[in-house]
Amino acid sequence: MDIEGHGAIVTGGASGLGKATARHLASLGADVTILDNSGELAAQVAAEINGHSRQCDVTREESVAEGVNSAIARFGQAPRIVVNCAGIGIAARIIGREGKVSTKTFRQVLEVNLFGTYNVMTYAAQAMMSLNRLDNGERGVIVNTASVAYEDGQIGQSAYAASKGAIASMCLPAAREFAKQGIRVLAIAPGLFETPMMQGLPRETVDGIVANIPFPNRLGAPGEFGQLAADIISNPYLNGTVIRLDASVRLPPR
Repeated sequence: MDIEGHGAIVTGGASGLGKATARHLASLGADVTILDNSGELAAQVAAEINGHSRQCDVTREESVAEGVNSAIARFGQAPRIVVNCAGIGIAARIIGREGKVSTKTFRQVLEVNLFGTYNVMTYAAQAMMSLNRLDNGERGVIVNTASVAYEDGQIGQSAYAASKGAIASMCLPAAREFAKQGIRVLAIAPGLFETPMMQGLPRETVDGIVANIPFPNRLGAPGEFGQLAADIISNPYLNGTVIRLDASVRLPPR
């Protein structure tokens, strides 16, 4: 799909990978709507890219439906492009200090990462089905964000790995379900990126993390995630698969 001239939704577009993706898609001519829990930051990014924004809690179906409808009202029709970047990365051992359990954290992470992604994919795909097909037969593309943690999650990442593993696992069945409607579904599994979460760590901690990355021996740039998202959207034969973007890193146990 040619990105230029089409509407796009980017969740989590107020920061990190989502912000870089929103900027990149806008630079390629997309009309981008940012859905983010931080309405103020989303509005700032939208103003920079001449886009649109709406505060959205992806865990709430009604909020997601309102966000998708806001994008439709902005563009005049359903967006053909959706990139789900909204997520959290709370770390917690299954059983922590003094035998404390982490079921509440587990539920919270799955609510945002998994159910949030599912909610947006659901309402976006429903809207896309109303669109006319393009010349190549497709109506739209949905790109979800998994993580390398779904395959090599570290100690303390059980909730995060489970949420991202579920996103990866539903990629193929979702793509198969939406195939007759001309909607492609893919997922990116990013490795270690220069995001706000990483920027908050001590320099020596970051250096230790980078030491495990083979090549390029550095953290990923958020723009490289946005570039891959755009490549996926542009390549009509990509569908139903998870692509690791990780400089060949494999995470150690801790």
